Amino acid sequence: MIDRNIESKLLEYASYYPVVTVTGPRQSGKTTLCKKVFPDKRYISLETIATRDYAREDPHGFLEEYRQGAILDEIQQAPQLLSYLQTDVDENPVPGRFILTGSQHFALSASIAQSMAGRTGILHLLPLSFDEIRRFPSAPDALLEAMWTGGYPRILDQQIPPQIWLEDYLTTYVQRDVRQLLNVGDLSAFVSFVRLCAGRTGQILNLSTLGADCGISHNTARAWLSVLETSFLIWRLPAWHTGIRKQIVKSPKIHFLDSGLVCCLLGIQTPEQLRHHPLRGAIFESWAVSEVVKQRMQAGMQPRLFHFRDSRGLEVDLVEEDGDQLILTELKSGQTITGQFFAPLEKVASLILPDPRFSRVQTRVIYGGEEARASASMAVVPWRDIKYRKE
Repeated sequence: MIDRNIESKLLEYASYYPVVTVTGPRQSGKTTLCKKVFPDKRYISLETIATRDYAREDPHGFLEEYRQGAILDEIQQAPQLLSYLQTDVDENPVPGRFILTGSQHFALSASIAQSMAGRTGILHLLPLSFDEIRRFPSAPDALLEAMWTGGYPRILDQQIPPQIWLEDYLTTYVQRDVRQLLNVGDLSAFVSFVRLCAGRTGQILNLSTLGADCGISHNTARAWLSVLETSFLIWRLPAWHTGIRKQIVKSPKIHFLDSGLVCCLLGIQTPEQLRHHPLRGAIFESWAVSEVVKQRMQAGMQPRLFHFRDSRGLEVDLVEEDGDQLILTELKSGQTITGQFFAPLEKVASLILPDPRFSRVQTRVIYGGEEARASASMAVVPWRDIKYRKE
């Protein structure tokens, strides 16, 4: 397995906290990562029924057996264990004793917040960034192939056709996680909802329309969307409107965090089909946003990312707060740069600069081409060279 960019941050957190928690979607590589970084720690999977029952029924005895520490995998299967773990690490706060992994969902989030506050460092492991994907011998080298393949490690490591693996992944996710999280009587309705969300990736979220198209209520659509968000399948990108006195669209955008999953949900069966698909631009936008999200999380940072749109149609795809600087980014899947890309960036930058919180506004275009350009006020960044920090 390849090295993951988050490894150094995981080791750093393990030198601070007695417990480090690694969360993320299923099959993002959490178990492989923790075993690789901590090869001397005992590994216990709470997916195993006997082990899970032992942890639930005799938590004191369970933790006594692993007093020297361990990797506890899929901790959401025994969330009540965290209360006992809190007492244990308070008595023996040696840094890095326990490494917890879990597929992110409501029960795990609530348990961590209640029992482990101040005792655990939390890292989020998402599917592979393109920087990580390039470490595989068979890595895709063209944009459309990279978008179509996505970033789930097993696809690249085992060279499994993406459509086969992703369809199985979706089925497993719905049948396992959704049944645990929601009382969904008709799972096919939830799958239809996910497919409708895929068709809206990179677009402004309208819960009422989304619910109506799926035949569910506004509140049900909100609850189902929260499950996708908390499972790290989608990212809700809020609107940025601080300090600008204009009529601003304040609804968030939704972005899927894996473009391969979007292609699977939309029935895009080859990279060539993606080339002429009407949502190619929106899928690229979500791919690029997910790259920024992944890179910031790999660095242990909480992404401060937004989009901007006013009532007259002036918009910027991605607004990043980076200390006292603001980075405005336009995202274009085409390989040709035109002057039209820069006008909205310059106009929004002129609206922001009077804000005393920001000493500088940086603007850039990320596009589907290969040539980089830079000037004092503008950068043109090829798709394969996205960086979370300013150049």
